Amino acid sequence: MAEEYAECLLENKYHENCPGCKVDQKKRLRRGFPFSELCTVWIIVLCTALPISSLFPFLYFMIGDFDIAKKEEDIGFYAGFVGCSFMLGRTLTSVFWGIVADRYGRKPVILIGTASVVVFNTLFGLSLNFWMAIIMRFCLGSFNGLLGPIKAYAMETFRDEYQSLALSAVSTAWGIGLIVGPAIGGFLAQPAKQYPSLFSEESIFGKFPYFLPCLAISAFALFVTIISLRIPETLHNHKTDDDDESFDALSHDPESHKVAERNGKSSLMKNWPLVSSIIVYCVFSLHDMAYTEIFSLWANSPRKYGGLGYSSADVGSVLAISGFGLLMFQLSLYSYAERLLGPIIVTRISGSLAILVLSSYPLIAKLSGFAITLTLNCASVAKNVLATCAITGLFILQNKAVRQDQRGAANGIAMTAMSLFKAIGPAAAGIIFSWSEKRQDASFLPGTQVVFFILNVILALGVVLTFKPFLRVPQH
Repeated sequence: MAEEYAECLLENKYHENCPGCKVDQKKRLRRGFPFSELCTVWIIVLCTALPISSLFPFLYFMIGDFDIAKKEEDIGFYAGFVGCSFMLGRTLTSVFWGIVADRYGRKPVILIGTASVVVFNTLFGLSLNFWMAIIMRFCLGSFNGLLGPIKAYAMETFRDEYQSLALSAVSTAWGIGLIVGPAIGGFLAQPAKQYPSLFSEESIFGKFPYFLPCLAISAFALFVTIISLRIPETLHNHKTDDDDESFDALSHDPESHKVAERNGKSSLMKNWPLVSSIIVYCVFSLHDMAYTEIFSLWANSPRKYGGLGYSSADVGSVLAISGFGLLMFQLSLYSYAERLLGPIIVTRISGSLAILVLSSYPLIAKLSGFAITLTLNCASVAKNVLATCAITGLFILQNKAVRQDQRGAANGIAMTAMSLFKAIGPAAAGIIFSWSEKRQDASFLPGTQVVFFILNVILALGVVLTFKPFLRVPQH
C-alpha cells in the first residue's frame, strides 16, 4: 500500500529537483524511436565488455612470453588464472556497486566503470610479468561494476514498449563486446610481427607486444567516459524538495523506512522469480565464459593436440565475423522473437540449439582449407547468436521481477553471482584444456572432445533449469 501511494504521488506530481522525475516526464512526453538513448546504452555496455575477453586470442602467447609455463601443455593452466582474475574482482564488488547505484545514482557508477577501463586496461597492456597481469585484471574487474546499474538505467530510460529492446541492446552490446574484444586483441597483438612495415621491434609496441589492443580499447573507453558525462540520472530522490512532505513522511520516517527495508531489499532473496532467473543466468554465464577462453585456446593450440593451429589474427577474423552476424540478428530479429515466444521460450530454444552447434566443434578440427574456414565461421556465428539470445531473456526476467528502487541491488546480486561463476569458468577451462591435451590417446573422449562434452553438459543443465517448477515468470 505504501508503495502504491508513493507511485501515485510520483505519477501526479512533478518534483522539480528530482532527476528521476525529469526522466519520467521526458518518457511520457516523448514520441518516436529513442535512437540516441539506445546508442548511449549500447556504447557504454560495449566499453565495459570489450576488455573482458580481448586478451584471449593473445593470452596463449603472452603466458609463453612470461616464461612461467615449463611445458607448452601447461600454458592453458596459467592462462586460466589470468582469465579469471577480472571476474574474481567483480565478484567481490558487484553488490557494493549495486548499493551505491541505488543510494547515490546510476550515473556515478557508470562513470567510475568506464574510467577504470581507461586506467587498468592500459596498465595490463604494459604488464611485465604474470603477477602484474593478474593484479591489473583484478583491479579492472573490481572497479568495473556498471553492468547491473546500466540494466537498471536502461529500464528507467525507455518507455514500456521499448524496454525489451533496451535490454536486448544491453545483451547485444555485451555479446558483441565479448566477440569484438577478442577480434581487436587478435588483430592488434604483436604488431611488430604482424605489421613490421608499420611497427618497429624497437618501438613501445615491439617491447610491449600486447599493448596496442589494450590502448585501442582504452582510447574508446575514454571517449565513452566523456559521452557518459552528459547522460541524465534516473534515480528518484526527493530529499531536497520542500513541498514533498507527504512523500517524505512515507519514505523517510524511521518506522516506514524499516518497513520498506523489511519488505524491499531484505526480501530480494525470497523473490523466487528473481533468484531462479539469477541461478539460470549463472549457469549460462559459466558456460559462456568457459567457451570464450576455450575457443581461443583451442584455435591457437597446435593441430597435433586437436587444435586448429591458428594465429591470433586468424582468431580475430573469426570473431569479427561472429560479432557482425550477432549485431545483425539482435537488431533485426530478437525483439520479434521475444514478443512472439516470450523470454523463457527464447532462452530454452537458444540453449538447446547451442548444444547441437557445440557438438560439431571436434569434427570441425578434422577439416582443412576453405571447408574449415567456412564451417568454423558459420558455427561461431550461430553459437554466439544463440548464447546472447539466452542471456537476453534472463536479463528481461530479472528486471521485471523487482521494483525500480530494487533494480540496482538486484542487478548487483546477479552480477556478484554471475561474476563468481565467470571467475570459475576461465580457471576451470584452462585446467581442463591443459589436461585434455595430455590425453590424446584416451579411449573415451580423447583430447579436446572431452572439453566440448563438458561444455555441453553445463549448457544442458541450464536448459533443464528453464522449466517449471524451477524457473517462474514474475507476476505483477
